[in-house]
Amino acid sequence: MRTVSLRTCWTLALGLLLAVCSGPLATAQQALDHDDYAIWNQMHTQALAPDGESVLYVLGPEHGDDTLRVAQPDGTHLLDVPRSTHDAQFTANSQHVITRIVPPTDAEDDDAPDSLAVASIDTGEVERIPDIASFRLPEESGDWIAYRHADTTNADNTSENADPDTSDTRADAGSTLVLRSLESGEERTYEHATDEYAFSPDGAWLVFARATPDSTGDGVFAVPTQTGDVRPLLTGPGSYTNLTIDEDSEQVAFLTNRDDVESEAIEADAPAHTLYRAALAEDAERIAGWQADGLPDNWWVSEHGSLSFSDDGTRLFFGTAPQPAPDTTATLVGEPVQVDIWHWQDERPQSVQLNDREEELQRSYQAVVHLNDDNRIVQLATEDRPNVDVGNNGNADLAVANTSRPYQQEMSWDFPSYHDVYLVDVNTGAARQVQEQVQYPASLSPEAEYLTWWDGTAETWWAQSVEAGSTPIDLGQAINAPLYNEDHDRPYPPFPYGSAGWLTEDEAFLIYDRFDAWAVDPSSPENPTNLTGGLGRAESMQFRIQQLDDEADTLDPDAPLMLHAFNTETKASGYYEGAVDGAPPTELIMMDRRFSGLTQAADSDRLLYQREDVSEFPDLWTATPDFDAPVQISTANPQQSNYRWSTAELTSWTALHGETLDGIIYKPDDFDADATYPLMVYFYERNSDNLHNHWAPAPHRSIINPTFYASRGYVVFVPDIVYEEGYPGESAYNSIMPGVTELADAPFIDRDRIGVQGHSWGGYQIAYMITRTDLFAAAEAGAPVSNMTSAYGGIRQRTGRSRMFQYEQTQSRIGGSLWEYPTRYWENSPLFYADRIDTPLMMMHNDEDGAVPFEQGVEMFMAMRRLGKPAWLINYNGQPHWPTEYHLKVDWQRRMQQFFDHYLMNADAPPWLDEGIPATEKGRTLGYEVE
Repeated sequence: MRTVSLRTCWTLALGLLLAVCSGPLATAQQALDHDDYAIWNQMHTQALAPDGESVLYVLGPEHGDDTLRVAQPDGTHLLDVPRSTHDAQFTANSQHVITRIVPPTDAEDDDAPDSLAVASIDTGEVERIPDIASFRLPEESGDWIAYRHADTTNADNTSENADPDTSDTRADAGSTLVLRSLESGEERTYEHATDEYAFSPDGAWLVFARATPDSTGDGVFAVPTQTGDVRPLLTGPGSYTNLTIDEDSEQVAFLTNRDDVESEAIEADAPAHTLYRAALAEDAERIAGWQADGLPDNWWVSEHGSLSFSDDGTRLFFGTAPQPAPDTTATLVGEPVQVDIWHWQDERPQSVQLNDREEELQRSYQAVVHLNDDNRIVQLATEDRPNVDVGNNGNADLAVANTSRPYQQEMSWDFPSYHDVYLVDVNTGAARQVQEQVQYPASLSPEAEYLTWWDGTAETWWAQSVEAGSTPIDLGQAINAPLYNEDHDRPYPPFPYGSAGWLTEDEAFLIYDRFDAWAVDPSSPENPTNLTGGLGRAESMQFRIQQLDDEADTLDPDAPLMLHAFNTETKASGYYEGAVDGAPPTELIMMDRRFSGLTQAADSDRLLYQREDVSEFPDLWTATPDFDAPVQISTANPQQSNYRWSTAELTSWTALHGETLDGIIYKPDDFDADATYPLMVYFYERNSDNLHNHWAPAPHRSIINPTFYASRGYVVFVPDIVYEEGYPGESAYNSIMPGVTELADAPFIDRDRIGVQGHSWGGYQIAYMITRTDLFAAAEAGAPVSNMTSAYGGIRQRTGRSRMFQYEQTQSRIGGSLWEYPTRYWENSPLFYADRIDTPLMMMHNDEDGAVPFEQGVEMFMAMRRLGKPAWLINYNGQPHWPTEYHLKVDWQRRMQQFFDHYLMNADAPPWLDEGIPATEKGRTLGYEVE
């Protein structure tokens, strides 16, 4: 540990050295340690009240209890709710905050039910209601809350020891539902309610399903909130699910299996479900069941499909599916045979089919009920076109269907996947193909007048009228700037910079180039409007439109534009105000900070956002739209001032291929140019745009934390990388090493104490680079691909998908198959050059890794072991691509620090590093301790 010089100090007797300054007694800052994770808060939920007069946010450490805090926009504290969950929300009238309270993190009873907190903004009082399972609030009314108590009465009957044949209480019986007036506090209770309950948006109705112990009281019931009276909509033994209420608060739809007598006729193993719909003051009417008119033969209502009404309430959408064949397993002769048959003509590999089996068994296909046309049913989605999207929030007469079914095999090696595009008539179900084999799905404009899609090969956006016989329109034809990502360096066609959607009435489609935003009317694409007046390109400023109305589908051309601004050279950011007429935008706020999360109150112009840099936690700020006097609302981690921290600065160098690249250098905040420091290098692909990101102390699942290492006396370097197709390893070397060697020549870096760390793609690049250089004194390569020839033919365990596409088209960037470019696969595989490695290598690779096969880490480790080179393989049993549990992440960060401290800080090696841990000692010792 370095010693910081002290000024104006003197020595006392008795051998005590005290630093005394002219002001108060100086307190030495301490280095971050792994125990500090427990006291460092993270920002979770945050929201403005609809009236903009209060703010809520939830803070808490990664492993520990969270706290809900509520404050006024001037920062005045109003109230706290300890142990809040992340679902805290304001009522629609801004008078209350509602949240659940969970048991303490270290509580012995992990299954103890939650409590409910009802907090008054006016008084600051918080009422706690015990034993809560869930709660609901109406969208547009702040007068009511409904909450359901946890079922603590049927514990004996639902236990593992219960006899289902003799128990009087069914396992899925409901519990007590409470309707409460938030103004008066008056409550009404309804017994045996399930978790299927909902308010109408206006709060005038509460609808709930009931499951009684003996099933005789089952049904769906509507309650006018003003009277509390219970009105049955449909009753009878069975389950009632998918309660859905329309936007106008007039009607409800749901599914039930009460009519399951039909299942005997169709020999189904699962119960048959029926779709019902009711006006909220009337009895429910049966809409669709098995063999309903309009459904394909042998199809039925799917219990797994979602329900929704069109915005205008004239249509009801639901899911259907082919009737499943009866299970004939019991009729097979002999012992059951569990076997997978991989067939070369399968559309999808057997591994994908098995991974997606449950999803496929539950797949549903959208159909529609025309409520104003005698409840006429039309099937919209089919097995060949399984996904449809009806335009104009369900009101349009057309839906778009993008299907990749004809291209399933190619998805194993090609990317992005291809789609055929159809327009589906919502009134008849008739489908018309409008595009074939496009690589990016098409979408309908808000008014359903146009289709739009990106074409990576042509590097432009296309629009096409939905009218029959129309042809595609090149929306980028008159925009004199690339619309594709100019930094794209993978073999597949480039993605676009993006779109901000549409102006109202389908007036114009909004497109981004690298810097500016454009509006293009599909009827006159030769006359685009530069919404940001060209200011972005002129000043290397990237402008992106901020949609502040959460419920709006389009941008109002008469309203001002709120623009997020990012300077691509300095990395400063902020906000500008613009207009659709194309006048240059004006600056509102711009700083060497990262701004994010901008939201606006629903009924006020008050803004809420986060601001951060390397030393400033992303706390919450409020402002008016002119950002004239922003106010900091939260102070999440005041203890930070007690710790040594880091600074961050941009640097640049010339790569071996001649391009100037950027990177970030993190230094200790008490950096001394006359001292020497060990250097840690971390990389993935491009990171320099993250200059102002804050790295709070937390046990990351895989990589180093620059702040943590800078606090402990390291300099950390994070370089950008650019790639040449076919040569990913060499590209990484050519990009990174000139930056590292240039920094290693600086007088404040100890050239003999340089380490490197990365995970997954970063781990691969490290494994490759240490076959080419001995500059690094220690390397950690997490989950690396070591042998591209064996990895190419493997599968991604998490999805079952073939890994071929990754090498041919995406991140690995080989650009073709193993048989087209065998040399590229060989030359880019670190395993075949492991004999050239002289750097101590540690790897973390887990045996349930679903992204990179565990065997890739094993191959590299075994090669190092065979060659007699120092290597360690850390395997967190049963964990995926990285450890996911808190204590395992802490363990990983501790071991990684000990590894690098040993090789770069001359620290003693702990037992696990020095000797390993025998299998006989597994679980009995962690091997941290250094004598």
